[in-house]
Amino acid sequence: MSATLFEQTLMVILIAIVVGALLAFPTSSLLLWFYRRAVLRAMSTSGDESVPVGATIAGTAAPPKPLRFASLSAKAAPHASLPKAWRAAAIYLVAGAAYALVLAFVTLLDADKLHASLIKAFFIFWICYWPAVLAVIVVAAEDRARKILVVLGYAAVYVPLAVVICVRNFDWGWKLVTIVWVVLNGPPTVLLCLFLTRHIRSVGPLVLVFLIIALLGAHSGFVFLVLNGVGMRIAVGAGVFCLLLFAVLGWLALRWIGALYSAKKLSDESLTVDVIFMLFGIIASLFYANGGGWKYIATGFVAFSAYKVVARIGFRFLPKTPCPKRLLLLRVFALGKRSERLFDAVRKAWLRNGAMAMIAGPDLITSAVEPYEFLGFLSGKLGRTFVGDNADLGHRVAAMDSRPDPDGRYRVAEFFCRADTWKPTMRRLVAESDAILMDLRSFSVSNQGCVYEVGRLLDMIELGRVVFLTDKTTDRSFLEATFQQQWSSLAVESPNRSSDEPTVRLFEVSRPAAAEIRALIGRLASS
Repeated sequence: MSATLFEQTLMVILIAIVVGALLAFPTSSLLLWFYRRAVLRAMSTSGDESVPVGATIAGTAAPPKPLRFASLSAKAAPHASLPKAWRAAAIYLVAGAAYALVLAFVTLLDADKLHASLIKAFFIFWICYWPAVLAVIVVAAEDRARKILVVLGYAAVYVPLAVVICVRNFDWGWKLVTIVWVVLNGPPTVLLCLFLTRHIRSVGPLVLVFLIIALLGAHSGFVFLVLNGVGMRIAVGAGVFCLLLFAVLGWLALRWIGALYSAKKLSDESLTVDVIFMLFGIIASLFYANGGGWKYIATGFVAFSAYKVVARIGFRFLPKTPCPKRLLLLRVFALGKRSERLFDAVRKAWLRNGAMAMIAGPDLITSAVEPYEFLGFLSGKLGRTFVGDNADLGHRVAAMDSRPDPDGRYRVAEFFCRADTWKPTMRRLVAESDAILMDLRSFSVSNQGCVYEVGRLLDMIELGRVVFLTDKTTDRSFLEATFQQQWSSLAVESPNRSSDEPTVRLFEVSRPAAAEIRALIGRLASS
């Protein structure tokens, strides 16, 4: 391959990646907007066959014991010394080291040019280690403070290394050490920040894969014909044809990823981390190939393969959860972004302990969408996602996945309900859950759906297995009055009738911060 054609090939790949990543954000946002509209429209309708709600037998006499309220303290809550999400993050750190070692080794092959030394080798390794830092943020950092600490930890090693390099090697000044980091890590970091924002992260990796494949085909066809002297009109037409052709290939790639997900070959989180390392690996391949020629074009893919092999081996040795529990998340649907932040933090911390279930609501429609749900929407099969009749509800509850993915992470079972199916669905999920978290922040008289749920929780499950989340926006007087009213008509079959000290556990949070999330998970795990 001639130098000119080789450079053109590299440019085609780079443009496809950059443009694809830039378009991933608006495309994902637009598709999720359509998805949200479709789901909300379906939620407001009634099904062809309603699901029986089930009668609740009211108590014929007042409960034998008065209902108490206890405020839980985050400081006194039990939690593991090393949360399981951080154990998974440690595996990604080791796998990231394998990735960085490959790139550092290739960089140091030209020893005469680089004046290879142990300190310089470690410096290059640390530059290439940056994707592992991003993986830790995605997998384990519960809040913004933890994310900043992770980045500062990386910088605390990079800056001293850069100082030593600049002091001991006059040909490596501050300008050069900065440029090397920015060239290798800057573009993919910026692109990742675009499509890994919280509200599109659930579908961002899928959209990115599709766009890169489609744009790569379109741009390749256009450039090939232009370089061969074909007219611009024909080249544009060929580019459009290649775009459509490769769009089909991109869709097949998405279906393949969806099949892997359905077969539990990967999780949504591991897919996100894979995309991070793959994107950095492609940029690294282009960087090395630009300086060293065609023989270095596979460098990033070799590094990615090393990461993948080490990660798979690491997760095989990750201790399994001996008695996984299923957590049910109930909430006030009007919390918006506050629900998204809590859900993101809770699933990071909880899904290594067991599965999680919830009823889909307007607050988390786009944050909690699973790959198969999104692909079903794109295929025009959204209606199949919603709970139908009683038999369908029973089938869906029985089919809830209780096995971990290869990375040791369990899944979120989201139940899409219409106006006449959410109440029976809620009751069935309560009966199938080991622990329940009910987010009552901003709870007030307008949240009559939550009032119903509070009554059913008192009727159906031991209060020691339920934690109610509150903050300063919770109408505490209305909350306590609601509990007392529901308690006065407690069902005769309620397990709380036999409790010596029936107690409502209220966990008050502020932001919530990482320490509060860990304490909350500790309470739920010990329920």
